This record gives sequence, C-alpha cells and structure tokens, in this order.
Amino acid sequence: MHIPALLQFLKELDENNNRPWFLHNKPHYDILREEFVALVGQVGAKVAKFDKELGPFEPKKAVFRIYRDVRFAKDKSPFKNHIGAVLGARTTDKTRPVYYFHVDCRGQLLMACGVYMPEALAIKKIRDYIVAEPAKFAKLLKNKSLNDTFGGLIEQDRMVRPPKGYAADLPHIDHIKNRHFLCETSINLYKKVPKDLPEMIAQHFEAAKPLVMWLRQAVM
Repeated sequence: MHIPALLQFLKELDENNNRPWFLHNKPHYDILREEFVALVGQVGAKVAKFDKELGPFEPKKAVFRIYRDVRFAKDKSPFKNHIGAVLGARTTDKTRPVYYFHVDCRGQLLMACGVYMPEALAIKKIRDYIVAEPAKFAKLLKNKSLNDTFGGLIEQDRMVRPPKGYAADLPHIDHIKNRHFLCETSINLYKKVPKDLPEMIAQHFEAAKPLVMWLRQAVM
C-alpha cells in the first residue's frame, strides 16, 4: 500500500469534494482502492490466525464505499474523506462486534473494535450481561492489553442517567450508561508509516480480542 499517495488523494478529495473532480481522478482512486483492498486482505489473514470465530470474509466487500448517503444529511458533500473497512459480520448481523480501521484526509489511521450504536435488543443484552456477570466485566475492564493499547472503552455519548430498568446503584452503572461498547485509538501516518502496516493493525486488533470475545458472549 503506497500510503503517501493515498494521503495525498484523500487530502485533495477533501478540498475538492465534488463529482467533476472525483470523476476526473477516479482512475487514480481505483488503483488506490485496489491497494487498500489488498491491505485489508493482509490484515484479515493475520486476524483469522488469532480469532478463529472471525469467519470467512471477502476483502472487497469489507471495504466501505467512498460515496456518502446524503439523503438526510445537512452536509451534501458526495464523497467520504476517508477510506475504511470492517472485519466481521457487517452484512449479516449488525449486532456482532467487529474490527474496523480507516485512513482519513488528515493522515489519521483509526483502529476501533467492538459495537458502535448497537440496536436496541443488542444493547439490552450487553447491559443485562454486565448485570448478570459483573465479575467478568470487571476482569475485562482490567485487561492489560486492552488498556495499554486503547485506554479502555470509549465514553462517547454516554447517558447522563441510567437507562430505564437499571438501578443507579448497580455495579458498573457508568458503563451500563454507554451507548457504544467500543475501544479505539489512532496514529498519525504523516509522522510515521509503520514498516509492517498490516502487522501493526493486526496487533492492535489482537489487543482488543478480549472485548470482542466478551461482546460475542453478551449478544449471542
């Protein structure tokens, strides 16, 4: 994957987010996308070695489309300013935890694992699992690899009050208030591109495996 070329393209796309510019530069994008698909395949092969439940996946289908859905958006920019992919059951079961990464126009490589905005039934299962198995959740929160690599679970969009049906004095009530059960981190590719990028991404995902496994148990 030629990262400098990808970063330059995404930067220019962000500055020229319109259909004529993209149409003119689409041959370049097609080459970069194929390189990114190959990167996804390399990462997926490494993840499959330590996560036997990942299941088969097609790198091309794992990569998100560059086109934005602007039907209900205030921002009518037609294209995303990042390119990303998800390893997991995105197309068949949106309640299942996944491994996700993307590269954006600012040069940030974001790596995130878990469940983002789970559906109502899934988030209830997760919360109920915390209540039923508080010791297991406490062990997860103390996991060294998860904390050293990601700093624990994100608190973004956390509810102010406990969700309906959950007492305020329950163990782990702050995490029961979470709307997402996700860990994430990022690195700046403008500063340094890792020598073995697929390996580095896979190592981050392996550090998040305890969260992914815990979530699979929660939503099964």
